Amino acid sequence: MKPILKLYHQYESLVSYLFFGGLTTLINIVVFGWLNHHMDYTIANVIAWFASVVFAFVTNKLWVFNSKSMAVGTFLWEILTFFGFRALSLLVDQGIMVLGVSVLHGNPLIVKIIDQFVVVAINYVFSKWIIFRTNDQ
Repeated sequence: MKPILKLYHQYESLVSYLFFGGLTTLINIVVFGWLNHHMDYTIANVIAWFASVVFAFVTNKLWVFNSKSMAVGTFLWEILTFFGFRALSLLVDQGIMVLGVSVLHGNPLIVKIIDQFVVVAINYVFSKWIIFRTNDQ
């Protein structure tokens, strides 16, 4: 049991990121899937992005990267960089969606699911190494 706990603690932020990232991705896909029936897929994608990014910010800050500081400067840095870098990944997200749906004529929901693998990887790098970095990284 000790080796398993040691391994967990060694990769705790990655395990937490995958768990909460999975929930964030689920929110993104569910919101997109529902909205896609009611509006253009590109607009549905942006709204789904916003809903999932709000959830992701809170979970990443508090539980994934354990950034407990609520100091104004720290909080502003984290929220502005978080949304800023997520906006960059939104550009990748939209690009994949347009390519997959408008150019290749794929099913929007299937393209969205595939697209999320790329977006989750990009977002992890941004969060781990830039937004919620600690002095020991």
